[in-house]
Amino acid sequence: MLPENGRVFPNGRNNVTEAEYIGRISQALRDELGATRAAAKTIMKWTGASDHTARNWINGVTGPNGHHLAALAHHSDAVLAAMLGMSERQELLLSLDIHAAEVALAKAIGALEMLKRQAIAKSKNV
Repeated sequence: MLPENGRVFPNGRNNVTEAEYIGRISQALRDELGATRAAAKTIMKWTGASDHTARNWINGVTGPNGHHLAALAHHSDAVLAAMLGMSERQELLLSLDIHAAEVALAKAIGALEMLKRQAIAKSKNV
C-alpha cells in the first residue's frame, strides 16, 4: 500500500486501443504507399509477409505485430511517425525532419559542386 503524500498519478490516455493502432498504421501505409497492388507488393518485400496479410494491413483489417512492425518502421517514415505518435514521443519526429534536411542539403551541395566544376571547365575551354 502506498502512503498518502498528496501525489496524484496521471490518469492520462496514453494507452492506444487495438482499433486505434490498426487504424493509424493502416492510414500511414496508405498515405505513404497508396492502396494499390503495388503497395501490397512493396510491403511484402519490406516484411516478408504474404499478399493477403499486406492487404489486411493496408485496409485496416489487422495490424502488423513484432518484427513486421519493426520492418515497416525501418522502411517507412510514415509508419515510424505513427508509432512515435502513439507512443507519445513526438519529439523524436524532429530527428526525421533533421535527417531529411541533411539529405536535401547534401544533394544541393553536390549539385553546386557540379555546377562549379562545369563553370571552371568551361572557362578553361574559352
